[in-house]
Amino acid sequence: MAFIDSTVVNVALPALQASLGATVVDMQWVVEGYGLFLSALILAGGSMGDLFGRRRMFLAGTIAFAVASVACGFAGNIHQLVIARCFQGLGAAFLVPGSLSIISASFEEKERGRAIGMWSGFTAITTAMGPVLGGWLIQHASWRWVFFINVPMAAAVVLLGVWHVPESKDEKRGRVDWLGALTATAGLGGVTYAFIESSILGWREPLVWGSMAAGVVLLGGFLWIEARASSPMVPLELFRDRDFSAANLLTLFLYAALGIFFFLFPMNLIEVQHYSPTATGAAALPFILLMFLLSRWSGGLVARWGARLPLMVGPAVAAAGFLLFAVPSIGGSYWATFFPAFVVLGLGMAVSVAPLTTVVMDAADESRAGAASGINNAVARVAGLLAIAVLGIAMLSAFRTRLNASFQSAGVTGGELQELKAGETKLAALKAPADVDAEEAKSIDASIGRAFVFGFRWVMVLCAGLATLSAGLAWRFLSAERVRAG
Repeated sequence: MAFIDSTVVNVALPALQASLGATVVDMQWVVEGYGLFLSALILAGGSMGDLFGRRRMFLAGTIAFAVASVACGFAGNIHQLVIARCFQGLGAAFLVPGSLSIISASFEEKERGRAIGMWSGFTAITTAMGPVLGGWLIQHASWRWVFFINVPMAAAVVLLGVWHVPESKDEKRGRVDWLGALTATAGLGGVTYAFIESSILGWREPLVWGSMAAGVVLLGGFLWIEARASSPMVPLELFRDRDFSAANLLTLFLYAALGIFFFLFPMNLIEVQHYSPTATGAAALPFILLMFLLSRWSGGLVARWGARLPLMVGPAVAAAGFLLFAVPSIGGSYWATFFPAFVVLGLGMAVSVAPLTTVVMDAADESRAGAASGINNAVARVAGLLAIAVLGIAMLSAFRTRLNASFQSAGVTGGELQELKAGETKLAALKAPADVDAEEAKSIDASIGRAFVFGFRWVMVLCAGLATLSAGLAWRFLSAERVRAG
């Protein structure tokens, strides 16, 4: 449910933008509202699973996620949708770490890598089905059904969970670190708000720089609280393990690249390349199917080669995939433009994900399985959260620069120029003013498309840099000998 939602909603963003008259900043909040609460509270979700029962928290998260999905489907405006998405993130914060911690508690260490590989594979199945089904629903029904499809899945999960999933918990755990959870949420919220709103309000706006300052102070306070708490949400001693620290740092950079990519790519295909929502959902199938087909195999790579080699090769191959996405312009066959890039990116991620998760989970003993899972998932979500906020600024800046240069060379002036400038935050959803003639409108729309591609290319180069940095971190800091011995 959580993985399908992360991809389906991205495919729905252009339809949401058109239906609700939203800007790209509003679309960022649709994604970031979910990501903010998932990122901050996934740590508490993992700890609560250890304390109160991993199956119990897993099922509670599933029910909360389903209820919030219904609220998303019935949202009447962009503000209601963002609020409902926040509650979806809250449910996912208990759902996601519960799944991995249940696996870690149910399998011995020698079988855990393959079990996690199968977990990755089954999430890939739903992730593969989601965008295609979601795209079809958007095209033939409404974007609202993207959220309603979670309800029957939730019912199946609850039934299977009650009948077949064993309960497990850590009897020695103390209390839930609510102060840490509140501080982390407020700190991440302040930083995210500052980055997103700065693209409209500017950094001189007191609310923007004040939010950034408050967020940084609160995040510093979060670390101070965790270092002194009797039952910390984030046991900082886990980071004394070199493999655990290196794997989470690698996760931060690699998933930052993926986060901004999947935010922008559907906009490119639907609004610039003029793909249908169904075709857009299907475009990512090579990526997802490769992860599914290779996940069990890649889960066994750690036992055979250690973690260092696959976590050097995988991100490096993913970097090449991101660079291939920077090549296409506007038009051309999917098979000659985006298909090769998806194959390379999918291969790189397939080699990376299961070994990365296995290293993280093996670095903690069973009693800390929920906390370790929560930390790694939180890092992945925070990476996407910050990437969409920070690299979204880079995308909008590049788009504006290229668009203004095109308008200047084309001689667009006066009220038309002012109207276009006022709508720049819509990115590729920006359209020519209604009062211009057909020829000029066609020229303006073409300039908008080229400006989006220009910005998209720059962001893909930055994503390649982040993936390359991840490979370098694995080479420099991951201790392959120890993992191979484990």
